[in-house]
Amino acid sequence: MIRQRKIIHVDMDAFFASVEQRDNPEYKGKPLIVGGQPDSRGVVAACSYEARKFGIHSAMPCSRAYRLCPQAIFVRPRFEAYREVSNQIRAIFWRYASEVEPLSLDEAYLDVSYTADFNGSATLIAKAIKRDILSETHLTASAGVSYNKFLAKIASDMDKPNGLYVIRPEQGEAFVAELPVGKFHGIGPATEAKMKQLGIETGFDLRQKSLTELTERFGKSGQYYYNIARGIDNRPVRSTRVRKSLGKETTFAEDILSVPELTAKLRDLAGIVLESLAKQNLKARTVTVKVKYADFQQVTRAQTIEHSIALTDLKEWIPLLLSRTEAGHKPVRLVGLSLSGFDMPVAEEKQQPQLDLVLNDVF
Repeated sequence: MIRQRKIIHVDMDAFFASVEQRDNPEYKGKPLIVGGQPDSRGVVAACSYEARKFGIHSAMPCSRAYRLCPQAIFVRPRFEAYREVSNQIRAIFWRYASEVEPLSLDEAYLDVSYTADFNGSATLIAKAIKRDILSETHLTASAGVSYNKFLAKIASDMDKPNGLYVIRPEQGEAFVAELPVGKFHGIGPATEAKMKQLGIETGFDLRQKSLTELTERFGKSGQYYYNIARGIDNRPVRSTRVRKSLGKETTFAEDILSVPELTAKLRDLAGIVLESLAKQNLKARTVTVKVKYADFQQVTRAQTIEHSIALTDLKEWIPLLLSRTEAGHKPVRLVGLSLSGFDMPVAEEKQQPQLDLVLNDVF
């Protein structure tokens, strides 16, 4: 049987507002609105959770937001800052996923069906992603884990902020049956109202309608509604770019000064990265070692060789690349290893591993 997909939907918590609160400590714990000024015709682009308690939400006129919460702090968006953080977050996604489909600056779908980390457990991978985001950006994210995009997206909203919610394959149909149609991703207020006129309040009600009836009532969307009522969503996660590197890094509980110890850590990472590379039928020619010191300064050192990199090559090059850093002289808090310069895989070979995979993978 074909392997069940393992999809993670990651959604940053109050992203714009959280970046502002991180960069401006005086905003922390206060109702914060990112958008126009109170006396302008602007709208709320984002707001902190403290502001949401007053009923404020995105797309609300700023004048109304001010009436709901006069003590709120209004700041203009800094999109360059948000893009910078978004790029950091996407780099973290690529450490774990074979496909990453961004939906906006602050959310994305990840396919981790073939990720070897944590014995392939999508739940543990999601925890690691959340942990890396918090460690490296000082921001929190919520994640939903399931076997398709529809359910992963729904799951990420179930336990906000800083949440993690898992809908396992055996839970999908029952979960959808109890879900109000207004909570369905892809069903807006107008469609929700139309469905309620037809007596459709929940996923269970939606499931009672035939494909013919749904298509007559909702056109091409009828097929989508018919499927999601049964927990079915076959849409793949589609990357917006070709993967250019594959890597793994680790942050230490205590800073390390010993070069042999750092070398051993990097060799462990090398084995993990090579295993992931093999699963995706990729071969690389460039190895990069990353070192972040205790003072948070970081450097990378790379080497390209003439043939596809094997473990013996990495055992030789890791000490050499490490010697080009200040490891051994300055304490190190993080090391990473990545492989790049991929040879394009043969299409038939790349697809083949999917044929031999079983259904009961670790979730």
